[in-house]
Amino acid sequence: MSVRIGTDLIEIERIVRALERPGFRDRCFTPAEQEYCETRRNPAESYAARFCGKEAVGKALGCGVRFTWKDIEIVGPPKPGVTLTGKTKAFAERVRMQEIDVSLTHSHTMAGAACVVRLEA
Repeated sequence: MSVRIGTDLIEIERIVRALERPGFRDRCFTPAEQEYCETRRNPAESYAARFCGKEAVGKALGCGVRFTWKDIEIVGPPKPGVTLTGKTKAFAERVRMQEIDVSLTHSHTMAGAACVVRLEA
């Protein structure tokens, strides 16, 4: 068994600006992620945390930014989880991923995420 980790950190203001661009939400977030984020008091904080979660998952899997954004869906609450589909799911199967866990956090100015992936030896 081996374990890989991935982390990411972003300024929430970057996501605020990105959310103003047409198509950003639909390109990067699934309908369920958008529905959740839009119910929050400050949607940009939740979008930023999920964005970081996706980056952290890609880093932990070892595929970096080769995934498509919506192939990694951050699910939850109550606890954040990850659902993989498409090319990213196929990549995870090739590297023999057994388990994946993600943790998200944010303040008023920054968002971050950490991911741990357990791979079969």
